[in-house]
Amino acid sequence: MADAALKTAAPSKSQLAYDFIRARIDDGRYVSGFRLVLGQIAGELDISVVPVREAIRRLEAEGLVTFEKNVGAQVALLQDAEYTYTMETLALVEGAATQLSAPLLNGDHLHRARMVNREMIACLDDFIPHRFTQLNQEFHSVLFEECPNPHILDLVHRGWNRLTVLRDSTFSFVPGRARESVDEHEQILRLIESGADALEIELAARRHRLATLDALHSYQLEHEHTQQQH
Repeated sequence: MADAALKTAAPSKSQLAYDFIRARIDDGRYVSGFRLVLGQIAGELDISVVPVREAIRRLEAEGLVTFEKNVGAQVALLQDAEYTYTMETLALVEGAATQLSAPLLNGDHLHRARMVNREMIACLDDFIPHRFTQLNQEFHSVLFEECPNPHILDLVHRGWNRLTVLRDSTFSFVPGRARESVDEHEQILRLIESGADALEIELAARRHRLATLDALHSYQLEHEHTQQQH
């Protein structure tokens, strides 16, 4: 009976392949554009190609992997247009998820979010963009994970997953945006605490996301202008 239970609890080969590839995308070993050779991955895991192919399809559905004829599977390429579309979409769905979560957040949720934001503030002087981005996701997760609409929540998760692949940290390009971001976090928390109108919370969360996108676009324009001058 115990052996049967252990067998049931063991992850499938497809899940094993998914976790293996996903971990390497998340930690940067499989960078944007990295070609995923199914046979090689199968060999590393000592499994057949079939479960690896299933894992690739799942990652493709999540937007983390693309599949092209004559090229095969590869980690999704870094494209500015894709990043913009992802941020614009995430602004909408995360704003909705945050306002739907708001009535369900208690003092413990708000305390956790505030503690994470304080840790983000402490990071500002000795700035490490990757760590700041991790904390940023942790902060927002507290505010949107209670969303009772599973479809909206799934779209939020997909957006964050896509951002992980597209750009490790926007804050590495626009570190000044980080300081503005933590101030906006506090404003959103105060709106939730005060029982503000749902639309006001949603729009605040949406504007917060779009402000980061705007900051990056401004940086890119300045960078292009500087290059043209030289």
